[in-house]
Amino acid sequence: MDNDTIVAIATAPGEAGIGIVRLSGKNSIGVADKIFQGKRTNKLVEAESRKLNYGHIVDPKNGDIIDEVLLVYMNGPHTYTREDIVEINCHGGIVPVRRILEICLENGARMAEAGEFTKRAFLNGRIDLSQAEAVMDLISAKTDTSFDVSLNQLEGSLSSEVNDLRQNLLEMLAHIEASIDFPEHDEEYATYNQLKENGTKIYNSIERLLDTAYTGKILREGLKTVILGKPNVGKSSLMNRVLKESRAIVTDIPGTTRDIIEEYVNIKGIPLKIVDTAGIRETEDVVEKIGVDKAKNLIGKADLVIAVFDISDDLNSEDMQIIDLIKNNKAIALLNKTDLPNKVSQEEIKKQLPNVRIINTSMITGTGVEVLEDTIKDMFFSGEIKSKDETIVTNVRHKDQLQKALENIKDGLNAIEMELPYDLIEVDLKNCWENLGEITGDTVGEDLLDKIFQDFCIGK
Repeated sequence: MDNDTIVAIATAPGEAGIGIVRLSGKNSIGVADKIFQGKRTNKLVEAESRKLNYGHIVDPKNGDIIDEVLLVYMNGPHTYTREDIVEINCHGGIVPVRRILEICLENGARMAEAGEFTKRAFLNGRIDLSQAEAVMDLISAKTDTSFDVSLNQLEGSLSSEVNDLRQNLLEMLAHIEASIDFPEHDEEYATYNQLKENGTKIYNSIERLLDTAYTGKILREGLKTVILGKPNVGKSSLMNRVLKESRAIVTDIPGTTRDIIEEYVNIKGIPLKIVDTAGIRETEDVVEKIGVDKAKNLIGKADLVIAVFDISDDLNSEDMQIIDLIKNNKAIALLNKTDLPNKVSQEEIKKQLPNVRIINTSMITGTGVEVLEDTIKDMFFSGEIKSKDETIVTNVRHKDQLQKALENIKDGLNAIEMELPYDLIEVDLKNCWENLGEITGDTVGEDLLDKIFQDFCIGK
C-alpha cells in the first residue's frame, strides 16, 4: 500500500452550505500547514487534535486567500483510515472545493483513487472487507430498512457469523490433522460421526445466510416492478399514485406512454424500481411499437409484474395477450376503474389467473392503492424484517462466496458419509474456509480488492 498522502473532495458536487476536502496520510498535517493560516495558531502541530481551527486557506505562491475555513486534524491511529487525517470545511459549491483541492495537490498530496480512504481503513485493519463494502451500501441505501441492514453489516454482524464459521472449520481441520498425524489415537481426535455433526451445523448456518440473499437483493437493488396493460387502463395513473407526484403523462389518448419510465419509490420499507411501460397493443406507429416490444422484454427480467385491467370495458384480445404474458410470473392483477360501471368480474379474471393476487382499484379515488402496497410487502417479506437483529446478505459477491462455501461443505459431508480418507475431507473443508475468508478479506487477492473499491466514491 502507498504511504503517500491522498486528498479528495468528500462532499457531493453542487451548491451547498459546506464543502469538505479530506487529506489522509503521513504528511497530511505537513500539506495543511503549507496552505492554512490560523487565527490563533501558525502551526497545526501546535494546535489540539480533533478541535476545529478557524482561519484561511491561502496560496503559498502569492499569499492570496482562497477561502475562509474551519479545519480539523486528527492523529492516527484513531481515525477512519488509521492514518493522520485533515478535513477542511469550506464554503460549499463547485469553485471553493475545487480550488482548495488544487492547492492541496500542488503542495504534496496526490488525488485519491475511488474508495481509497476506505481501502486504507481495510488494509490498516480498522474494518474487514465486508464492513468496507457495507459503507457503500449505507451511502446508496434507498429506504430506512436497507439503511438499517447496511449499518448492521458495518457494525460487523456478517463478519462475526463468518468468523465463527471459519473458527469451527479450523477446529475440524485441527482434529483431522491430529488424526492423520496420530492414527493410533484416532478416537481422541476425530470420528466420522463428530465430523458429520459439526459439518452439518456449518452447512445449515451457511444455508440460512443464503436464504436471506433474495431479501438482501431487493433491499440493495430494489424490487424491479413492471406495470403492464393495454393503453388507457390507468398504468401511468398508478405510477403517479405510488410516486405521489405527476411523473408520467396521463391523457385520454391511447398510446401516450411510448417508452420506458423508471423511478425508485419506497413502499412499506421496500425499495421498488418501478417501470411504467408502453400500452400493449398492435400498432403501426414505429416509435410506439418499439416501446411495446421493450415492455414485453422486461417481463422476464422483472421481480414483480403489476397488470392493470380496465373493468369498465369488456376483455379483448389485448387483455388476453397480457394474461398469457403474466400467468407464469410473480404478478398482481389490478381491476381498475371500479368507480365506473363494471363489465368484468373478479371471478372472470381469477379463472384466467388462478395463481395471481387480484385487487380492485380506482386511480381516480385512490381505492385499493394501500391494499396494493400491503400486498407487495406480504408477497416478498413474511412479517417485519428485523434488520437490527438478524444478518441479511445484501452483496452479490458475498452470496457467490457463500454458495461456493456451501458446495465445499456439502462435498465434505458426502466424503464423511462415505468415510473417505481424512486428507480428502480436509481438502473440501479448507476450500470452504478459504471461500468464507474472501467475504471478510482474510484470503482475498489484490486484483479483487482493486475491483471492489473501484466502484466506491472518490472521497470515501
